[in-house]
Amino acid sequence: MQLIGMLDSPYVRRVAIALRLLDLPFEHRPLSVFRQMPQFQAINPVVKAPTLVDDGGEVLMDSSLILRWLQARARRSLEPAEPAALARDLRMQGLALAACEKTVQIVYENDLRPEAKRHAPWLERITAQLHAAHAALDAEVARQAPQPSAAALTHGSITAAVAWTFTQFMLPGSCPAARYPALADFTAQAEALPVFTAFPLA
Repeated sequence: MQLIGMLDSPYVRRVAIALRLLDLPFEHRPLSVFRQMPQFQAINPVVKAPTLVDDGGEVLMDSSLILRWLQARARRSLEPAEPAALARDLRMQGLALAACEKTVQIVYENDLRPEAKRHAPWLERITAQLHAAHAALDAEVARQAPQPSAAALTHGSITAAVAWTFTQFMLPGSCPAARYPALADFTAQAEALPVFTAFPLA
């Protein structure tokens, strides 16, 4: 099994961490969708990270869909079984993925679009959405996330920590830890776990 994509993508990183927690052996191929597009394109013409190539050569993409398949393969889940707890975990995943999406949009707007063509109202909108996602995620972490341990991690808590680290790396100073203390503290503890340190954002 091969996981294709760079660990500076939160989507790639959440899959790598889940693979380790599910005890599924894999090879990580850190191909960049920008710098190594031809090589990536040879594996997946859509050039979407993460891409997963299973042992039979089937090519999967989109982190949430990959995680769904991995759980079926492992015959166990990193999501709660009880419906109310599952709903809370899915909410945490949704908020964290929204934070990742808005971070990416802000980076692309600032770094890829010529300054003269940047649209201030759009930047204000997605920045407000980023803060709304982190505020709601901070409240969810304070309400439901346990003390970080490999045994207690779920897709929701993994994605929350990965999303916070990603925003701090890509947009330093934009989301102060003091404004989101539960999320920042939880992430610091999660990032110290071996399953996180094995796949550093880089």
